[in-house]
Amino acid sequence: MYGFEALTFNVHAGYLEAIVRGHRAGLLTAADYNNLCQCETLDDIKMHLSATEYGPYLQNEPSPLHTTTIVEKCTLKLVEDYKHMLCQATEPLSTFLEYITYGHMIDNVVLIVTGTLHERDVHELLEKCHPLGMFDSIATLAVAQNMRELYRLVLVDTPLAPYFSECITSEDLDDMNIEIMRNTLYKAYLEDFYRFCRKLGGATAEIMSDLLSFEADRRAVNITINSIGTELTRDDRKKLYSNFGLLYPYGHEELAICEDIDQVRGVMEKYPPYQSIFSKLSYGESQMLDKAFYEEEVKRLCLAFEQQFHYGVFFAYMRLREQEIRNLMWISECVAQNQKSRVHDSVVFIF
Repeated sequence: MYGFEALTFNVHAGYLEAIVRGHRAGLLTAADYNNLCQCETLDDIKMHLSATEYGPYLQNEPSPLHTTTIVEKCTLKLVEDYKHMLCQATEPLSTFLEYITYGHMIDNVVLIVTGTLHERDVHELLEKCHPLGMFDSIATLAVAQNMRELYRLVLVDTPLAPYFSECITSEDLDDMNIEIMRNTLYKAYLEDFYRFCRKLGGATAEIMSDLLSFEADRRAVNITINSIGTELTRDDRKKLYSNFGLLYPYGHEELAICEDIDQVRGVMEKYPPYQSIFSKLSYGESQMLDKAFYEEEVKRLCLAFEQQFHYGVFFAYMRLREQEIRNLMWISECVAQNQKSRVHDSVVFIF
């Protein structure tokens, strides 16, 4: 039905698309970031943010401020925007919006399980969980000793249940198993989300396929780099890659046998969209790779707003807002620790 979305799209989703485009106009600009980078204290940051959409969330916070407070309040803004959109949404947009939170659910599950493994307090861990990834039985994750228990006691009633089919084993949970579990869950989640978007068809399928393919390829690169020098075999590594994306299937074959960052670079430079990302890095360097990927992602997310009558704008807005919160956290940490010289290292400008 590509090309005919304009006929019926506004009946159900026109109001929400207008809302999300309005929210997008409230994202911080390069001028805002330049002013924030000049701040000397966290109170200066609060004062500058008072003129933005974050103002009402920070206005009643007493001094001295902490970075965690700023991040918490900015995240609250994101959560309220999301909940408002979800309340107003009808099918299939409501399902699409729910898919966006599954990634946070996976991160929260991994955070609680890892924290419990290292004997951290459950209440302390719950405070660190992302509010968009909360579900009713999350606190009981602490009782699980292995994947099978984790699934049977807790996750069987959550939206993540179908993604667990590939990683149910009786092996005890340790750091390596947990990391494999995270990547297996993410693979199943991304493939499911991709199938759902393809089924929707039209501009949504076109734009979301590009955004999710980029996410799948980025994860494949990160898995490869993080597993270099570990006991993860080539076959195990390949099993963690998503079955779609620009690198699928031939790039995955080559990434699976890479032994160092320069071999990864050699593989990625064969793909023109990723050539520009790796050209920003010097040989043997992987520290700035995350920032280069974030910059490319932001460019693609901004392009999603250039087209109308599709659901990709909701995904793009949520991701851009999350990037903005990461930027604010970095700037606040640099100011709080008196490391102003490093403030530009990790800030990704959105506009």
